[in-house]
Amino acid sequence: MKKILGVLLFIGLALNANAQLLWKISGNGQEKPSYILGTHHLAPLSIKDSIAGLPQAIEGTTQVYGEVVMSDMMSPEFMQIMQQRMMMAGDTTLQKLFTPEQYEVVGKVVKENLMADIAMLGKLKPAAITQQLTLILCMKHLGGFNPQEQLDTYFQQQALQSGKKIGGLETPQSQLDMLFKSQTLQRQANLLYCLVSDIDKAMEQTKRLNNAYKAQNLDEMLKLIEERDGNSCDPQPGEMEAMLDNRNKAWIEKMPALMKDAPTLFVVGAGHLPGTNGVLNLLKQQGYTVNARYRVIASDLWSPAFIKKGTSGNPPDIPSNLSICSSSHIHRIGS
Repeated sequence: MKKILGVLLFIGLALNANAQLLWKISGNGQEKPSYILGTHHLAPLSIKDSIAGLPQAIEGTTQVYGEVVMSDMMSPEFMQIMQQRMMMAGDTTLQKLFTPEQYEVVGKVVKENLMADIAMLGKLKPAAITQQLTLILCMKHLGGFNPQEQLDTYFQQQALQSGKKIGGLETPQSQLDMLFKSQTLQRQANLLYCLVSDIDKAMEQTKRLNNAYKAQNLDEMLKLIEERDGNSCDPQPGEMEAMLDNRNKAWIEKMPALMKDAPTLFVVGAGHLPGTNGVLNLLKQQGYTVNARYRVIASDLWSPAFIKKGTSGNPPDIPSNLSICSSSHIHRIGS
């Protein structure tokens, strides 16, 4: 009996740790629940098959809202705007933003990975180079990463094929502003140098974050995002607010009307979910009940509900008081 209890406890803890990406949103007069799913741009598409309750959430919703409508970001009009936003105006060049030593280091990494002479990129904003380098480095160092297969895109495409409505919580242009206009050119240059001066460290941090996501562990992701090195590479005051907090608050203003209109599956970056100013906590503050859709703990394995439903291959519904991460266990997110 002790061995059985030990096995059941292990199973319960394992399920408890893994079911944190999909959350059910109910209450506040909603006739049917909505859901929110945390994604990660570097995760393999196959992870969707391991998210408990996801098929039921998809079946139970009639529209899908992401951060943006992904197809809009591929339109010729958007591509033209993006090219304009990526370029520096006036007489500012990359070389003017670095010391000679830094410029040489950046140039070497650009040559090795982008196969281009840095002099040819002289008018490109540092943030644009950082984006391109990060993409190439992740393809080299992260097994299974395919930039052509994105969770956000997948769920919107599936929704369209099923005749469901899709939408975005913000515009592609607002994301461009965040990437290329929210920081000074000098700050962008500093962050680019942070990347190229220690690629191994940057990729190790990226791998740890990616592994935490694949383990479906928001708590671990939160811990990693909050890590600081105590140098100029750390987020500066206001940067995390612009990247996360302010956007979360703007989304929360739109989500109630969308959920009232129709049961909705929200698909957004997992980093937006936890934290005092995270979407999950902000929804709770507005009176919604927010909990992991499926979560099993050891004591539940003895319940008639689990025996009846669990043995049929379908996970049982989980009471609202058994949510995976209560607000007291989620702290301020850093990035």
